[in-house]
Amino acid sequence: MVGVLSRCGPLIAGAAAPVVLLGLLPGLTGPGEDPPRTPVPAVSAAARHPQAWKARVLGTLPHDRTAFTQGLEMHDGLLYEGTGLTGRSAVTAGPPGREPTRRVALDRAFFGEGITVTGDRLWQLTWRDGVAFERDATTLAERRRVAYRGEGWGLCARPGRLVMSDGSATLVFRDPETFAPEGSVTVTEDGRPLARLNELECAADGSVYANVYLTDRIVRIDPATGEVTATIDASELIAAAVARAEEAGVLNGIAEVPGTGEFLVTGKNWPLTFRVAFVPA
Repeated sequence: MVGVLSRCGPLIAGAAAPVVLLGLLPGLTGPGEDPPRTPVPAVSAAARHPQAWKARVLGTLPHDRTAFTQGLEMHDGLLYEGTGLTGRSAVTAGPPGREPTRRVALDRAFFGEGITVTGDRLWQLTWRDGVAFERDATTLAERRRVAYRGEGWGLCARPGRLVMSDGSATLVFRDPETFAPEGSVTVTEDGRPLARLNELECAADGSVYANVYLTDRIVRIDPATGEVTATIDASELIAAAVARAEEAGVLNGIAEVPGTGEFLVTGKNWPLTFRVAFVPA
């Protein structure tokens, strides 16, 4: 278990694990390349006890250690990132591991949270402000604001619907065009509700990955049933991040690299983004 002093506080972690810094992300360096594929087991509705997995590090990319990461997503070769803190929240886009080519700051009154891209729009949550920003996915320019109830934590997009977390054990499904709620599911692990679901990633295999806030775990969820089908130990990533930057905070960023079965994983104020494969422990 990894602890913090508060929702915005520093991480307390154990010993560091060695990490080798690599350059550009394979499969994302240019057109015409056939990226390597890491097979990911399909979601099984019959799964009851979660499988034990780990995050196997394949490489690293530099990450802005001033970024209070709230959301991470790959789309059309760009890495989108939403950051938080009142007066410092923003959304950025650019090539993975490089300086963002686009950045838009939120109004200083808002605390930014999770993001996702669907079609030509980007949605960005706020923590306790009850406002979702719809943006143009290319320019990041604001199109409109939509009100919602409760807190906003994580957000990801599946075909025809959004999936949103609010810090509880509930995932809410929303219309990707209107942001209207369209149902929900309770996430359970071994039959018990699992709360503190944070940043989300809707994967190509149909599952939803979620950081579990205040822990060193990522869980894999079947969104049809809410069952946790796998739990992923990410403690080595956290230790490596803290070893390079004492101010590194909690794990909070998962982005699937399209067509590879691999993921980019980072956290609040981390100096690195890890390219990983989720594999049996």
